[in-house]
Amino acid sequence: MSESTGSRRAVILAGGRGTRLRPYTIVLPKPLMPIGNYPILEVIVRQLAQQGFERITMAVNHQANLIQAFFGNGSQWGLAIDYSLESAPLSTIAPLRLIPDLPDHFLLMNGDILTDLDFGAFLDRHASEGRLFTISAARRKEITEYGVLHVDADGVLNGFEEKPENRYLVSMGVYGVNRTLLSAVPRGEKYGFDDLMRDMLARRLAVKVDVHEGYWLDIGRPDDYAQAIDDFENGRERFLAS
Repeated sequence: MSESTGSRRAVILAGGRGTRLRPYTIVLPKPLMPIGNYPILEVIVRQLAQQGFERITMAVNHQANLIQAFFGNGSQWGLAIDYSLESAPLSTIAPLRLIPDLPDHFLLMNGDILTDLDFGAFLDRHASEGRLFTISAARRKEITEYGVLHVDADGVLNGFEEKPENRYLVSMGVYGVNRTLLSAVPRGEKYGFDDLMRDMLARRLAVKVDVHEGYWLDIGRPDDYAQAIDDFENGRERFLAS
């Protein structure tokens, strides 16, 4: 992980209900689910602190009091933490309209991912090139468990694939954001990453995709959560400097 090259600001989305992780998230909000000795959100906070981020705003809603009680003002980790409370769920982009003092370029990310991405270097690349929006992406492949039949209009077989493999890029839930984009985001209503991407494509605004070749996992599903626990315990130095 790189050393800091200056002041950096991050907004962490920590307001989700974690419905895919039930029953685990009935008691705890998903960002406080433990990975080894730390909640997943503390792993992220520690990473950001190590990479020179001086301030984090946590966009909170569901069980916000638990998150605020755990992290406080951030002094324990050597940075400042404040909170933006949603009165109703606003998805991923609309909560930014509630934060009045965002810098020209900032990091936006989900609070429930485990990755070895260098967030500071990612944000620096985004800002130094004056980009509007940058997506950190991971490679994934999906193997179909069946033999796939291709037929023509008459129902006659004209091709066959045995368990074909599909490769694609997925968003890691980590973004570099130019503040100028927020003027077009509606206030007080749900507006998510998908809405922003459709609008930017329609307006022919450039969205840069940086492919991360390292580790990334979203802990949103029980199987992925269990995998993240194992991976963190077996390779903690990959994610956190000693």
